Amino acid sequence: MAGVSHHRGDLAGHPDISEMRDRYDRVLGGRDVALVDGPVFLVGLACAVSPWIVHYAATQPALAIHNLIMGVAIVVLALGFTVTPARMYGLSWAMCAMGVWLVVAPWIVGSAPDAGVIWTNVILGCLTFALGLVCTAAAMRSGRSGRRAGG
Repeated sequence: MAGVSHHRGDLAGHPDISEMRDRYDRVLGGRDVALVDGPVFLVGLACAVSPWIVHYAATQPALAIHNLIMGVAIVVLALGFTVTPARMYGLSWAMCAMGVWLVVAPWIVGSAPDAGVIWTNVILGCLTFALGLVCTAAAMRSGRSGRRAGG
């Protein structure tokens, strides 16, 4: 194979560079908050197992089931954000609502919660709310830039 060059150089002169950049932007569009997916997953996992870590599964069975279901729902959102971010980040506002609900749940779902139960739900709720705000802001930013680029 004489005369075949394997020289790797700059792609700036490539005839399809603009199309390649557009495709790269389309593929990675909506991944503004890729670093948030992991923390959302971990908060959901912590919420799901918190009744057994803080030891209130026996004293607050309704709240234990509640936190397990909420934790699984947050984990599902995190997995959705990872797998199909462009479609799922529209639901990031729901994480904000879930965070607020986690804060008030000990008094509504539970009965006479102690300090450990309250602090656990307040911390997990505030983290969920904050991560929901980050995801919502990124989704709004992506939507605006996509509308600007498209028309």
